[in-house]
Amino acid sequence: MKRQVYTSLLAWKNLPPTRRKPLILEGARQTGKTWLARELGKREFDSFVEVNFEQMTELRPLFETNFDLNRILMSIQAFAGKKIEPGKTLLFFDEIQFARRGLLSLKYFLDQMPELHIIAAGSLLGLIDHKDDSFPVGKVSFIHVYPLCFAEFLDAIGRGGLVDMLKSGDYVAINTFSATYTDLLRQYYYVGGMPEAVNTFASQMDYNAVRQVHTEILKS
Repeated sequence: MKRQVYTSLLAWKNLPPTRRKPLILEGARQTGKTWLARELGKREFDSFVEVNFEQMTELRPLFETNFDLNRILMSIQAFAGKKIEPGKTLLFFDEIQFARRGLLSLKYFLDQMPELHIIAAGSLLGLIDHKDDSFPVGKVSFIHVYPLCFAEFLDAIGRGGLVDMLKSGDYVAINTFSATYTDLLRQYYYVGGMPEAVNTFASQMDYNAVRQVHTEILKS
């Protein structure tokens, strides 16, 4: 699945260390934040290390003692079984809200190890209420991950050519396909842009299956 926001992630990745800050991926649940971080790590880096603080409960106290980055990275490497090399590794902190002082640690990564690419993501980050925690104001960058837009939806269901036509600005040709665009827009209105719903529709073309995905997301 192609996501337009990936271009912004690439731009962040290619910034020089003096300008690049740890990145926080914002957005609702199930919009693809974790998938995007994994894709970036797989495509653009020699190695990718993911720490999910919701699942890896042993690492939740990682930042409580101090912000000694050598100790922190040594612990992560031992747990993940992978070496972390600044400039070559993407380190991803998922569900960072489960780690006390996890967000604050990003300040120290920026100050002490700016060469390391680090991304954090989580749910309800603005509602964290950890004692003695503070937000690293001015020490992080943000990218908001939204559900798929109409163009991304078209590409996902195999109609990327229609996206190219829209971008061309050839309104005579576009008008020729106006009925097709209208029908596809109606489909998009029903399916929406949540990645799982779009993938389900693309593979099954079944509105009932899409509605089941919607129901599960809403219940969750």
